[in-house]
Amino acid sequence: MTKGCSDLQPELQRQFQKTSGKTSSLTSRSFSSSATMPERVHSFQGQSFHKLRRACLRRGALFKDPLFPANAQSLFYKREPPPGLTWKRPREICKDPRLFVDGISTRDLHQGSLGNCWMVAAISCLASEPFLWKKVIPDHVDQEWNPKHPDLYAGIFHFRFWRLGRWMDVVVDDRLPVSRDGVLLFCRSATPREFWSALLEKAYAKLNGCYEALEGGNTTEALIDFTGGVSEPLSLDREALSQHSDQRRALFQTLAKAHERKALITCSIRPAEGETVESVLDCGLVRGHAYGITAVRKVRLGEKLQKTGWMSRLFMVRMRNPWGTTDWTGAWSQGSQQWQQMSRAEREKMGLIVRDVGEFWMDFEDFCHYFTDVVLCRLVERPLLWPSSHWREVRHYGEWTPAPTSPGTPPSTDLHQSNHALSSGKNNDTRHGGTKQQGNRKEARLGESQQKEERCERDNSVKKETKEDDSGEVGGWEAQMDKRSRCGGCINHRDTFLHNPQFMFEVRDKEEEVLICLQQEDRRIRRKDGGGDNLPIGFEVLKVEVNRSSRVQCVGEQVASSVYMDSRSVTLRWTLAPGRYVVLPTTFLPGATGRFLLRLFSHSQVQLRELREDLPSPSIFQCFLPQPTVVTTVYLRRASGLSPPKQTASDVYAIVRCENDTIRTRVFKAEENPEFNLRTIFYRRYPDTHISIELWSRGRLWDSVLGGARLQTAESERSRSHVIDLRSGQSGSGCRGCVYVETSSSVCLTDL
Repeated sequence: MTKGCSDLQPELQRQFQKTSGKTSSLTSRSFSSSATMPERVHSFQGQSFHKLRRACLRRGALFKDPLFPANAQSLFYKREPPPGLTWKRPREICKDPRLFVDGISTRDLHQGSLGNCWMVAAISCLASEPFLWKKVIPDHVDQEWNPKHPDLYAGIFHFRFWRLGRWMDVVVDDRLPVSRDGVLLFCRSATPREFWSALLEKAYAKLNGCYEALEGGNTTEALIDFTGGVSEPLSLDREALSQHSDQRRALFQTLAKAHERKALITCSIRPAEGETVESVLDCGLVRGHAYGITAVRKVRLGEKLQKTGWMSRLFMVRMRNPWGTTDWTGAWSQGSQQWQQMSRAEREKMGLIVRDVGEFWMDFEDFCHYFTDVVLCRLVERPLLWPSSHWREVRHYGEWTPAPTSPGTPPSTDLHQSNHALSSGKNNDTRHGGTKQQGNRKEARLGESQQKEERCERDNSVKKETKEDDSGEVGGWEAQMDKRSRCGGCINHRDTFLHNPQFMFEVRDKEEEVLICLQQEDRRIRRKDGGGDNLPIGFEVLKVEVNRSSRVQCVGEQVASSVYMDSRSVTLRWTLAPGRYVVLPTTFLPGATGRFLLRLFSHSQVQLRELREDLPSPSIFQCFLPQPTVVTTVYLRRASGLSPPKQTASDVYAIVRCENDTIRTRVFKAEENPEFNLRTIFYRRYPDTHISIELWSRGRLWDSVLGGARLQTAESERSRSHVIDLRSGQSGSGCRGCVYVETSSSVCLTDL
C-alpha cells in the first residue's frame, strides 16, 4: 500500500450549499456532441511516433528512447532506486504480452509503489468511457502486439495528453522498471500479460519529467490532462448536508446529472488539522485518498422491501478505490445485512451491481457524512453545429511578464531573482500563504487562518496594503513597478493590480451563466531542478463601461472573484447581467511570471479579446481632429416619474450623446422608473461641450422623445452625483420626471 498520496481539493469561494438556483443549472446541459471538430495534435519534444517506428522497422531494432532512457534519472530525482531494480521489455517479463486483454476496464489498474493514486483514480474514470481512453491511447488496434507478424513490432508506443489547450503526443519505448522479484515496480494490471496501464503511466511520467514527479498531486490535474475538460471542485459542508435534506437532494441531483452527461467524478476526505494523509477511519475509508464515483442512482423499492422497514427510495453512489480494495465497512458494504435482505435478482433489477474490483456502494447520506471534496470534470467537445443546449468555448493564451527593459537602463527590480524564489519552491517556509509543503501534498491551499487577507478583499473599501521593506519582497517590487509590466499580483496590491493582462467579453440581451477557467502552465517537470511548485493564481471579473475598448485604469464594479490557490486550474461559475466585462487573471503576489490559458464557456456567442492599449485607437476620420484631452465616465443609474398619473407606463430606453459618440440602452418594458445602470466612457476633444441624455418611448410606428437633460462637467473632478429634471417639448419646458447620473472626469486620460 502506497504512502504519501493526497488528493486534497481546494475550498470554493462559494460552498455548494450556498449555490443559487441560477448557477446550478450548469449541470443540466451537455458539454459534448457526437459530431465534433478534430483538434490538432502536437509532438512532445519533437518526437514523431510514426517516423520513429518506421525507422526502427527499417533497421530491425527495437526502439530505445534517448529522451527518457532506462536509467535512474527517469525514475527518481531525490531517492535511490531500490536494490535489484532492472528495466525489462514486456516479452522479457511474460510470454505473449498484450496491450489489452479482454478490453480495458478499471480492474486493470493497481497503483504500485508510487504515491500517485490521484493519477490512478483519474485513469480508472477514463477506463470506463471508451470515447475518452481512445483519445489518450490512439491507434490502439495498430499499437497492439501481433503474434502473427512479430517483425512489425518495434517496441514503441505513444499516448496523448492535454496540456494548456493542446493535445501532446508522447512517445515511449516499452522498457519498464521491474523489482527484484520480477514484478512491475509501478502501475500494473491484474492480468500479468496486460501492459496498457504501465505504458500509459510511463508516458505520463515522461511528460512530467520522471516517475517520482508523479508523487503527490490532485485528481483535478490528471482529469484535465486526460480529457481536456473543465474540472470544477466542490467543497462540501458535511454539517449542513447532514442537517438539511434539501441540500443533500440538490447535491445528489448535481452529481446525477453530471454523471448522466459523461462527466468524470472523484471525491476525497480532507484531513483536518492534526490528522495525517492516508490515515484510516473506523469505517475503512482513507483520508486524503482519491476515490472515483462510477454510478449515481436513485432506486425505487418494491412493496416487499418496503415492508422490511426501508424507505421507498434509496439514494446510492457507487465508489471505486484505485488501490483495488474495498475497505468500506458501513451500510451496503460487502457482506452487510442490507445486501442479505435483497436477492441477487432484485439487485440486478435495480442496477445495484458491482462491476470491478475495488468498487462498493454507499448510501448517499453516508457519503455526505464522510466526504468533504468532490471534483466534477465536465467534458468539452467542439461541435460542428452548435445546438442551444451545448456550451460554446472561447479561449485566449496570455502571460504574466515583467516590463521590457530599455537598452542602457537598469531593470526596475531584480525580477529574475524574485521570480525564482516564487516559482522554485526552494524556501518552503516562505511559500505563498505561509503554508509549508506537507508530505506529498501538492495542492497547497492558501492558509485558512489567513483567508480574509489572502482571498483579497473584494469591495471598493479595501485600503492599500502597507508596503513592506526590502526584506519583504513585495513592497520594493511594487514601488518600482513599471506600468508596462503584466504581473501585478492580486487586488490586494492596488498600485499594480491593473497592470495584469486584461480580457474583455460582453453579455448581450439577457443574463447569462458563464463558466470561467484559468489554467497556468504545468511546472511539475521542474521538480528535478528543485522547482515545480504551482503559482497561487486566481482572477477578478469587473463590470466596465458598455463602450470600453481599452485597458481598465481604475477598479470599478467587482462582480465576481475566484479563490486564489496553488493549483494548475481555478474555475468559477457565475450568472452575469447584460453588459461588458473584463477578466483579470493574476498571480497572488506581484512579480511572478508564467504562461496561462483563459477559457470561457457560455451558451450564446461570446467574443473574448485582450485589451492591450491604454487608450482607444482613433478612427481614420479622427486622425485629423485634435487629440482627446479629457476622459469622462457617465453612469446613468435610473429615471423616475416618467408616466403621468393613471396612465400606463410606456416602453422606455435612453440615449447618451457626447461629441460624435452615441450610446443606447436596451428597451425597458412598461417601466415608469427604469433602472438603466448604464456606465459609459468618453474620450473628449472638446471638454466644454455638454453631454446630453435623452429618454425615448418605444412606439409601434415610431419612437417619441419623453424628455432630455444636459450635463456640464469640469475638466477634472472626482465622482459627482446629479439629479436632473427632464425637459420635454420644443420649448424645453415642462417637467416629465428626472434622471439620476454620476460623472467623473480626468485631464490625464485615465478613468478615475
